[in-house]
Amino acid sequence: MVAETTALSNEDLIRMMDLVRGADSVELKLTIHQSARAEAGRALGVDALDSQLRQVFFFDTPELSLNAAGLVVRARRRQNEQGDTVVKLRPVIPGDLPEDLRAMETFNVEVDAMPGGFVCSASFKGVADNLAILEAARGDRPIRKLFSKEQRAFYEAHAPDGIELDTLSTLGPIPIIKVKVTPEGFGRKLVGELWMYPDGSQIVELSTKARPDEAFQVAAEARAYLLSKGVDLTSEQQTKTKTALEFFSGATEGATT
Repeated sequence: MVAETTALSNEDLIRMMDLVRGADSVELKLTIHQSARAEAGRALGVDALDSQLRQVFFFDTPELSLNAAGLVVRARRRQNEQGDTVVKLRPVIPGDLPEDLRAMETFNVEVDAMPGGFVCSASFKGVADNLAILEAARGDRPIRKLFSKEQRAFYEAHAPDGIELDTLSTLGPIPIIKVKVTPEGFGRKLVGELWMYPDGSQIVELSTKARPDEAFQVAAEARAYLLSKGVDLTSEQQTKTKTALEFFSGATEGATT
């Protein structure tokens, strides 16, 4: 959640600042080490009963051809809420994207920043019925039916030739527990997500969103606040999507060999 700008080279810092200026939003992320999770939860006042269960499915080829092309296709079921979908492209340069896309409410350009790294992505978001997502994941409904016409056009513009939505493999599901909290003394909403992988491994991520014009100030304030609460900021950083894709791609390949 806290961007370690001191760990970046001068060139990387300048590049990140340019990306932030052209983005619609910034998400600051921090992976919490397993040994520090309980203490961090207590320090931030997290109540487990406020959490929401989610279920995420990714769609890609067994060889992760979409991921190699910078494309992520995902559907997410949400407890007591409508499900959602996204077609995401990364990395991108905000100024290179068409103005008509930037003007759409369902299209967002965001910089994700975590200690030692950052990436700018463009996301085409949509909504989907939770049951429809489950049916598509099971192969009982065409995958393309989960996505809007605009999302499908964005996919076709960036997917490798010959890879259609309906030919993709389902990678998942991954159960997720999400909780939101506004800690006393910080005044901004923090989001915690626990991703649980089938092999028993887990990733816990803490994040907060900021406008581009306040991102660096929020990062500094968040860092100071978390340190004052004794939250460990030195854990090795992991990315949820990359871990999920690699895990399920390996499982898919193993099942077909």
